[in-house]
Amino acid sequence: MSLKLWTLSFVVASFGFYLLIAWLSRVRDTSGFYVAGRGIPAAANGMATAADWMSAASFISMAGLISTMGYAGGMYLMGWTGGYVLLALLLAPYLRKFGHYTVPDFVGDRYESNVARLIAVVCAIFVSFTYVAGQMRGVGIVFSRFLEVDITVGVLIGMAIVFVYATLGGMKGITWTQVVQYWVLITAFLIPAIAISFKLTGNPVPQLAMGGRLLEDGLPLLERLDGLHAELGFASYTEPFVGRWDKLNVFCVTLSLMVGTAGLPHVIVRFYTVKSVRAARWSAFWALLFISALYLTAPATAAFARYYMIQSLHERTEAQLPAWFQNWRQTGLILWLDDGDGRLEYYGGNDPALAGENEIFRGGNLGSAERAAVEVDHQKWLASAGIAGADGRQLLRAKGLSGPDRDIIVLATPEMAALADWIVALMAAGALAAALSTASGLLLVISSSVAHDLYYRVINPSASEGQRLAVGRMVIGLAVVVAGLLGVFPPGFVSQVVAFAFGLAAASFFPAIVLGIFSKRVGTVPAMIGMVAGIGFTASYIIGSVYAGMPDWCFGIGPQGIGVIGMLINFALSLALTPVFSAPSLKVRDMVESIREPEGAGPGLVIESTSEH
Repeated sequence: MSLKLWTLSFVVASFGFYLLIAWLSRVRDTSGFYVAGRGIPAAANGMATAADWMSAASFISMAGLISTMGYAGGMYLMGWTGGYVLLALLLAPYLRKFGHYTVPDFVGDRYESNVARLIAVVCAIFVSFTYVAGQMRGVGIVFSRFLEVDITVGVLIGMAIVFVYATLGGMKGITWTQVVQYWVLITAFLIPAIAISFKLTGNPVPQLAMGGRLLEDGLPLLERLDGLHAELGFASYTEPFVGRWDKLNVFCVTLSLMVGTAGLPHVIVRFYTVKSVRAARWSAFWALLFISALYLTAPATAAFARYYMIQSLHERTEAQLPAWFQNWRQTGLILWLDDGDGRLEYYGGNDPALAGENEIFRGGNLGSAERAAVEVDHQKWLASAGIAGADGRQLLRAKGLSGPDRDIIVLATPEMAALADWIVALMAAGALAAALSTASGLLLVISSSVAHDLYYRVINPSASEGQRLAVGRMVIGLAVVVAGLLGVFPPGFVSQVVAFAFGLAAASFFPAIVLGIFSKRVGTVPAMIGMVAGIGFTASYIIGSVYAGMPDWCFGIGPQGIGVIGMLINFALSLALTPVFSAPSLKVRDMVESIREPEGAGPGLVIESTSEH
């Protein structure tokens, strides 16, 4: 079978299975819709959490970042993994004992204020929409390449699938779908990695092969990569703290991703779906175990991809360009701008003598006709745009189109290695599973934030089960439309967008949750001011830096790590204002004391969701 038929087979089979699970798991009450009836076994919840957690950023973009950034790309791996440990040990058991449906629910009741609840709702929606943009973009990229449809069409297909199984089954359907999606995505990630590992080094274990020797010339893989980088003017692949990724920025991005993870509402809500605090702890253990299978393999996949890309592209004429390049060229996510010598020169920008010589670009923001014009004769295209005489390469860089697009690297690696078509198609199905599993969880967070925390807890407390379910499903429909638009017009590449979401979560939710659990003295006003200041500073810095050309004025920290400063502002204001304002009520202080007691130690205070009051 052809690659397209293999891809269709895997995609149709997996999508059909997801829809079947949604139909079998359909729910008729809010407990099933929001927290799966609190009846998910710990191991199954661990798989679902792993799938929810390993989004398109983990599957598609993380190894791509490590591949292009080298050592510095490891901060994504360290930040996301460390953040999950932080969440599992520091927050998850306490939030499960609290027993509510959502993070805004916790914030509203802990700080005794519907205003605080509304602030948390706004933060949850803002973070979730920022995050879901990356997932829908990942869906569009996969469909664009492997089913040869426009990225917009691919996003629409993904929107339709997510809408059906999220609205039918709610959290219950999403959970069991994510269990299946975990096995799809992890199988799709590991099989190509193992095959490439064996092909390059003769060792089928990717983690060992990364430090092994190439069959081609007997040199260690990483040593060979460093040598190629030196020849082409790129920074060393293994050297730490090079260029803009100095120690401060690497530290800030890593910490921002860590604390952002611990504040992500769609991950936190997964711990509400199990039967007890003990089950929450065990599901955290299982999730970390399942996550490690991909995260420990990603650096090796990144190194393999970097080696293949350089070897297959540098100093090739157009007639010599490999098949994988020609295939991805059709998507516009990688293109070749000829400067007249007819040869593609893949150079880095660290050597001033080579500056501007990189002729590989991504053209995802250009129309198909524009891309064709650029590739055929960029000077004519410049003239038609009224800017004759300008350097086409500099113009494309100014438009943010230098490349290749980092989101294609993992997906293209099986093709670079000339693996079988069924393995390439399996990779596509895995990428879709990763993107859709996280997108569904995020859409449910948006739905619960509006339908439960805003509609039921504030606007209409007497709403019936049927009314609340109807509102929840309607909100998912609206959220899917917005998510689709963000996928078609993304604010950045997948991991960049996701990193922004983590920074926003770090600056808003993490301090409010930590102080809410471990301090009985922090009251309503300090917490609200801290959340607003934290997310306001972080969001304005990101928007100004990325979209308005603002310099990184805060100690040179880039937008992907600025969430750390937002978090510190949140903590500082909350703690500084606490002595000035009144303490929480005795009821809240007793509640905080209760959730900090070990399960089974004393009578405690039984806390269940106020949605059932």
